[in-house]
Amino acid sequence: MFNKIKEKPWYPMTVAICTGVLLYVLMAHFGGIWDGITKFVGYFRPLILSFVFAYMINPLYKLFFSIFEFVKKPKIRKAVAITISYIVVLLFITFAIMILVPQLIDSIQTLSANLPEYVAHAENLLGKWGISKTTIDIRNFIDTSEGAISNAFNLLSDNLGGILEASASAGKGVFRVVIAFILSIYLLAEKDVLKTGTDRLFKASLSPERYTRTMNFAKKCDWIFSRYIIFNIVDSIIIGGLNGILMAIFGMQYVGLISFVIAITNLVPTFGPLVGAVIGALILLMTHPLHALIFIIISLVLQILDGYLIKPHLFGNQFGVSGLWILMGVIVGGNMFGVIGILLAIPVVAIIDHMYRTYLIPTLEAKRGISPPPDDAVPEEKSPQETPADS
Repeated sequence: MFNKIKEKPWYPMTVAICTGVLLYVLMAHFGGIWDGITKFVGYFRPLILSFVFAYMINPLYKLFFSIFEFVKKPKIRKAVAITISYIVVLLFITFAIMILVPQLIDSIQTLSANLPEYVAHAENLLGKWGISKTTIDIRNFIDTSEGAISNAFNLLSDNLGGILEASASAGKGVFRVVIAFILSIYLLAEKDVLKTGTDRLFKASLSPERYTRTMNFAKKCDWIFSRYIIFNIVDSIIIGGLNGILMAIFGMQYVGLISFVIAITNLVPTFGPLVGAVIGALILLMTHPLHALIFIIISLVLQILDGYLIKPHLFGNQFGVSGLWILMGVIVGGNMFGVIGILLAIPVVAIIDHMYRTYLIPTLEAKRGISPPPDDAVPEEKSPQETPADS
């Protein structure tokens, strides 16, 4: 029946008009539609967050599941692996808090207590460079800033109700995170059941060829995302740790604060390391200009080491995405989804590039009878299609 309709002379024009009307409606009401989608997705935020937690802990679970292979009963083996995985995660979070929080508090208190001395030092430094106080009056800026801070406190006291509401909202956010973390335990425990049910649904809904292609594509996406997220966190911890060691060797101040900033900003591709280096250099510039210069050199060395040694060993060459596409992905992802869009720009661009090279181009070439060039395919270190991993 549908094939007969497609043969009618009015069918192409009707499809074109309907498509145009649909696009016009979407463009005209994009803001309202997007707000509605965002609000609807917000209802499922704890569930989505629990999937993210379970997904990130899954590699650790698989590691312990393989270690305890001597346990013969699968349920006991799974329970032991899940329990140890979450204990390790909680211990790591606790250890990081115990190490970082005191360092951060001490660094911030020291910076605040010594601010007048740093300002005088900066004024003398600017005077040596030929910049007079009338050109840039730092002390007046600080006085103005202190007045602004005092006014801000007065404003906060006048808006106590809003502060309490914001605190309640923050409390709800923490509660959602705790609930999502607990729910992720159940998701990880039932992942085999969920995987089997999803596999049966796709197998019953799709033809064998489409099913195979869909599963291969899903494994490729899982491979890219899991490898990128986990190794990006490991890479940031390594860079932050090396930065702290080098700063301690040169006797710099605020080692914990600046290393924490470097580790966090290193998660953001392209622009993150530059932002972290600038923040650290500005903090050190007020205390010791020579340390600021040494810190910039340390940042350059660490980024060269990260780009040419650490990341190639962690990620390999399997992404093979152009730097231009990554930059465009970071810009578009940041404008659309903020920090989350920036963080996930590289794996999303890698997946789009994989779809383009693996599905779109071969399909178009097959329709026109064009054989692909022999060097068209980008070699991959390890294909998930050939070695499917349990996700």
